[in-house]
Amino acid sequence: MKIAVLVALFWRIASIFLFSKLFTTAQVQTTLPKFSSHKSEFAEKYSHIEPEDVEMARDQAREMFFFGYNNYMKHAFPMDELDPIHCIGRGPDYENPANWNINDVLGDYSLTLIDSLNTLVVMRNKTMFHNAVNFIIDTVSFDKNVTVQVFEVTIRVIGSLLSAHLILTNENPFHGDFSMPTYNGELLELAHDMANRLLPAFEGTETGLPFPRVNLLHGVLPGTSNESCTAGAGSLLLEFGVLSRLLDDPTFEALARRCNEILWKLRNKDTGLLGTVIDVQTGEWKGSMAGLGAGFDSYFEYLLKAHILFGEVRELEMFTELRHRIEANMRRGRPKCRFGDGEPPNYLNVDIKDGFVLNTWLDALQASFAGVQVLAGDLDDAICSHAFYYAIWRKYELLPERFNWHSKAPDVHFYPLRPEFIESTYFLFLATKSPFYQHVGIQIIDSLNLHARVACGFATVHNVVDRSLEDRMESFFLSETCKYLYLLFDMENPANRHYERLLFSTEGHTFPITRQFRRNPVGTAFHDGNADLFNVFPPYRPLQKGISRFSNQTCETLLPLDDDDEHDHHQHDDGSSSTAAVDRLYQLKKPLPLSEFHLSQYLRLVDACHGDDCLLV
Repeated sequence: MKIAVLVALFWRIASIFLFSKLFTTAQVQTTLPKFSSHKSEFAEKYSHIEPEDVEMARDQAREMFFFGYNNYMKHAFPMDELDPIHCIGRGPDYENPANWNINDVLGDYSLTLIDSLNTLVVMRNKTMFHNAVNFIIDTVSFDKNVTVQVFEVTIRVIGSLLSAHLILTNENPFHGDFSMPTYNGELLELAHDMANRLLPAFEGTETGLPFPRVNLLHGVLPGTSNESCTAGAGSLLLEFGVLSRLLDDPTFEALARRCNEILWKLRNKDTGLLGTVIDVQTGEWKGSMAGLGAGFDSYFEYLLKAHILFGEVRELEMFTELRHRIEANMRRGRPKCRFGDGEPPNYLNVDIKDGFVLNTWLDALQASFAGVQVLAGDLDDAICSHAFYYAIWRKYELLPERFNWHSKAPDVHFYPLRPEFIESTYFLFLATKSPFYQHVGIQIIDSLNLHARVACGFATVHNVVDRSLEDRMESFFLSETCKYLYLLFDMENPANRHYERLLFSTEGHTFPITRQFRRNPVGTAFHDGNADLFNVFPPYRPLQKGISRFSNQTCETLLPLDDDDEHDHHQHDDGSSSTAAVDRLYQLKKPLPLSEFHLSQYLRLVDACHGDDCLLV
């Protein structure tokens, strides 16, 4: 009897210890909402999910997409976007050419329809997909006097057209048969046409980096800004590479690779970090901030994804080296995510010159970093990266554009229905199979329906505190947000059954991981013949192993530290300010050791879920 009591007592103590350990990932900066450490709350709610709840969430996510898409087609098409409150269409702001938040993206080419093509496939609606393709073939032209952002057009327009072309021709068979007998390569022709119209942006700069914007009729206009973000210049390789390989024309891939190499040679010689905004004429970084969010996020993402899709070692080397530098200079907190003393790890905005913390905010685009960590096999840190943003979501039921971890409040309050946090939730579920992430998805669905759903779609949340709205539904809500929510609950979807053969672009469009894209049309003509192109830069001092003094989807989201103005009219900010409080908090911290970093086999996501280890919160 005494032995039985002792055994029962032992297991009770052990279980309390286990669950308290698992809950530490939510204790971000020790100031955000925490899970209760009571075993029953977690065990009953998060370690299991009923099949009928999964089915209901899947149907809700599907309904959300078609509610937005059908209203766009009814009230806005052929314009670019839907204003869902007033149920009208939106196009470029011709009266205010400097309104880049609108004009960088909208170009009178039915953007939302184009950007939604892949989601129609994921939703397995062949009829609506074919109808959308025919609408685009019959009505879309890029012969427009509009000035757009090179990066945004590449990921939203070119990427979607290429992805749909591959599905229509069965060169991407992993979604099932969506072939269309009357299709004759028109989407590939449109993608080629748009890419040709972007080429003037790559001409006339001293560095070889592209101007951030180009007019689709007249090229680069006088007075065009020289300032581009790192992500804008360095996140073109997937789309340009696929286009080059489909056309058997190295032009576009060579330009994208040239941009990556130029940015690589402009890294800071001491920290090895890249800034977020660069002058494409002088090669100088504007401001001194390095972060994993706006202005940088997809550059890092595309180094890894380009290696996965094209199989070239160069991008893998760059990704691995940059990953080491990020770990050495940006990471703060304990060495392990779920174990040890101190705060759970996080990645902060730092000074590019010395790695000291530069400010106390993180932005919503950095939520995608957890998904990149999963793809790279860094599951432990991905859990903590995701938990930080989940804690913010729990607090506001939405995700503010900037959250200040020092003041524990938003710096920029709006939420334009971004997909990055949802995307990472989806990839973490694929990697762990933990029901917790589906519970997170259900909370997201409920929040969006409660706070953002309006008469004709889903509206941008102007302020996550008072829940006021703006009359805009950006195309990525349909191309990414709804797609990742749906896939989180539809495990029989071909995209989930073949997840190891599909690569999602930064805009959520799928490309097949096949031998077709392992061909190299650029070949030695680029890597050898044009090598002198990059020798104008001073040699870079490589990282000395074991020695370190220190042990952040788009350019338009480089926002000011306050948000008194309307979202549509915000100004850019390089975030270069520093505070004495940050200095006191972080400059005297001991350096963290640079832990070894290993990529997983890139053709399958990690599966680290065994028994109780599945309870990953």
